[in-house]
Amino acid sequence: MDKIKHPIAIIGAGPVGLAAAAHLLSRGLTPLILEAGKQAGASINEWGHVKMFSPWRFNIDKEAERLLITSGWTTPQPDAYPTGQELLGQYIQPLSKLPEIEPYLHLNSRVLAVSRVERDVMKTQGRNSAPFLLRVAGSDGERDVLASAVIDASGTYATPNWMGAHGIPALGEKENSAHIAYGIPDILGSARHRYSDRHVLVVGAGHSAFNALQDLVALARIAPGTRVLWAIRSTSLERILGGGKNDQLEQRGKLGLKIRQLLDEGAIELHQGIRIHKITSSPKGIIVHSMEQALPPVDEIVVATGFRPNLELMAELRLALDPATGSPVKLAPLIDPNEHSCGTVRPHGVQELAHPDEGVFITGMKSYGRAPTFLMLTGYEQVRSIAAALAGDWDSARRSELVLPETGVCSTQFLDVIEQPTGCRSTTACSSASAQEA
Repeated sequence: MDKIKHPIAIIGAGPVGLAAAAHLLSRGLTPLILEAGKQAGASINEWGHVKMFSPWRFNIDKEAERLLITSGWTTPQPDAYPTGQELLGQYIQPLSKLPEIEPYLHLNSRVLAVSRVERDVMKTQGRNSAPFLLRVAGSDGERDVLASAVIDASGTYATPNWMGAHGIPALGEKENSAHIAYGIPDILGSARHRYSDRHVLVVGAGHSAFNALQDLVALARIAPGTRVLWAIRSTSLERILGGGKNDQLEQRGKLGLKIRQLLDEGAIELHQGIRIHKITSSPKGIIVHSMEQALPPVDEIVVATGFRPNLELMAELRLALDPATGSPVKLAPLIDPNEHSCGTVRPHGVQELAHPDEGVFITGMKSYGRAPTFLMLTGYEQVRSIAAALAGDWDSARRSELVLPETGVCSTQFLDVIEQPTGCRSTTACSSASAQEA
């Protein structure tokens, strides 16, 4: 069976998946975009109310932009900061509906598993010449599709981290799930009734947590019974509030300064050094336990502790993954937040993303595993390099075209256990990602 005759499967029609399709088409290659949702960028609806901390100029892929402009699209103001809904409505949806893209886009098509034709993970002979087989669930049931290569751009937003300090659910976390939300709920919109006049604990030390905190404080001003609590592992607040005015991603810096101001005003009740082991329910509310300490009872908990990749669908493929980050082994040293809480996002592409099974690539936020340092520009560079390699243009594939913003941010979720300098001395990217970049 000749795998060259088959299209290149792209899992996920978010910004990176659609960029992959644009780059493949520019190379004369045929994409097959499989999106689980009812529309391209479906998961963006989950955080559509959130303003991104990167402006439009950092959110648009160059090849996708070229296609859009050819169709008469008006480029958004490059220094404006879109919300998730604006990203969806002004970029993702128009891109997905282009005549060059739409014929290859299959909605309501969830990939359940990826393998090689007639070769499970144990079989070696003829492996790299066998096409990929994707089991896809749709409105008409399950079907199998064949592909010459696979680009997994499905993201991580559907698999948030647990709040438990051990990396697994805290005792009682699942039992109390009715009062726990993960990510950034629409506190001032569709979820207002859930949090209004309630005591709410936010868990997490990143920009997703910051967004939830500022929305809860805004809600408290119109619903005075709302009480805002914040739990972080760190004992150093300076490290997690970021680079402030020195951050080249202006909105990210402003967000850290805003949280500092709200803390100074007493609008947020901060609990530091919290390592959650157990959640219990009492007549007064949900109680979070950290070692011998118990936090005040609350009605609701918002968990903003990052995300992790779901790799179950690729269990029959031979992947080379770092055991800590869950990212490709060659990429892991470049992004591991245990070593690089501040530094550079070094150029990387097809060579760092390759696996023992030739032709399979995990890209975008998912390629970073649990590392919280991803920006969409990085994903766009990844798929540009992959498309060049699949077309046989290795000079272009190996050449880096990535330029990231400087930043004063020297913090990640790992700084509670690792000492790092508080000033960012890097002249290149030194960035932390938030959930909305997924």
